Amino acid sequence: MGKVIYDMSMSLDGFIAASNARPEAGLGDGGEQLHDWGFNSTDPRNREIAEAWLTMGAIIYGRTTYDHSIKYWGANGPTGDARVPTIIVSHDVPKNIPDGGVYTFVDNIHAGLEAARKAAGNKDIGLQGGGVAQQFIAHGLVDEIFIHLVPVLFGSGTRMIDNLDSKHIKLESTEVIQTKEATHLRFRVIK
Repeated sequence: MGKVIYDMSMSLDGFIAASNARPEAGLGDGGEQLHDWGFNSTDPRNREIAEAWLTMGAIIYGRTTYDHSIKYWGANGPTGDARVPTIIVSHDVPKNIPDGGVYTFVDNIHAGLEAARKAAGNKDIGLQGGGVAQQFIAHGLVDEIFIHLVPVLFGSGTRMIDNLDSKHIKLESTEVIQTKEATHLRFRVIK
């Protein structure tokens, strides 16, 4: 069984999206710079980290991420031609799901994890987004957190971690990769 890995790009002040996130600008106003390390860098370390996402057995997102991203993803999902099974945790199913898509909709995080494990087999499961990931963390369902710390300050937007109800969750630092565009920080969640 693979690990559940929360993998997110984050501004130095803790935001995973800039302010005013909406379907027309899924990462908010100017928020796309959070992904420059993965899409616009020539550093081979950044490219290797970005391409590792294509080897996931499944990926879990929340409905907000889906709604803000589907016009870019299309039927193939966030991994394009790799067509990694993509699980969306949502209280309802949208009417216009792309035909032949990689998407499975579930109504809670436990069903999401079950569907992802079934689709992933022994491969790792990726987890992204804000609210749904915080639920996974709060329920002890995350094995690793991989942060791509981008040297930018947003000042406002969507925080990476905001609602853990004062829980203290111990992490162990397992890897640090420094590039010009991002500092990649991997942590194991101590359970």
